[in-house]
Amino acid sequence: MTETDTGTGMGAGTEAGVQGNAAAGTAQGERWRRWQESWDRQQEWYLPDREERFGAMLDAVEALVGTEPKVLDLACGTGSITGRLLRRFPGATSTGVDLDPALLTIARGHFAADPRAAFVTADLRDERWTDALPHRAYDAVLTSTALHWLRTDELRALYGRLAGVLRDGGILVNADHMPDPATPRINEAVNAFHRARREREKAAGAQDWADWWAAAAADPVLAEPAAERFRIFGDPVAGDHADGETQSAAWHVEAMRAAGFAEARPVWASPADTMVLGLK
Repeated sequence: MTETDTGTGMGAGTEAGVQGNAAAGTAQGERWRRWQESWDRQQEWYLPDREERFGAMLDAVEALVGTEPKVLDLACGTGSITGRLLRRFPGATSTGVDLDPALLTIARGHFAADPRAAFVTADLRDERWTDALPHRAYDAVLTSTALHWLRTDELRALYGRLAGVLRDGGILVNADHMPDPATPRINEAVNAFHRARREREKAAGAQDWADWWAAAAADPVLAEPAAERFRIFGDPVAGDHADGETQSAAWHVEAMRAAGFAEARPVWASPADTMVLGLK
């Protein structure tokens, strides 16, 4: 009879198995935490005021829909907004929506143990993408630096669909690149300033978009979803991005009002980006 055939041996084996599973879970959690943090650092290279905009976004949530909101994290990526939302508002819940299989793999892994967060794969250009949502109505839709991937007609249609998933009194907050064509000299000066900053930080070892995706493609766990992502969106390592269009903050305000929002206006701005809020 082997040791594991005895009652004591079975208990010891079971305990060891539980400990092993816990260790494996901890290791996986650490993996996803590191990927989440590396995504944040890469995004901050482009957006040094990223945390400021997130803070302003959550201030708007608290002011208008309270501290236990049901939130739709739109084009959620790795769940950067969801993480900050749940830390600030422990009673909140979040549904993250994205099409990118690699970023969703990180998000699902990172929040696997948190029942407040759920993630849905959907294409925001699909007329029926809202059918995949777990709730009929949300208190807030939040999105940052994502919808410039869409073309103008696609974004206008999306605003209309978002009005349909918000309860009366709910809010849509979109922080994104919203250049003003009426200020070309200011725009060029700001762009030149940030190009110089990025070049300095890149020389010091900062990871850019292409670097980050190259690392993801080389990771044995992310390699397959990264390859699928490249098939959907193109290869970011080769410099491919989106064929979307950027619009001014005034255009976004007008589009929100045309979509059925009772009020809309900018509520935060940096020299390069603006955050627009629509109240249904």
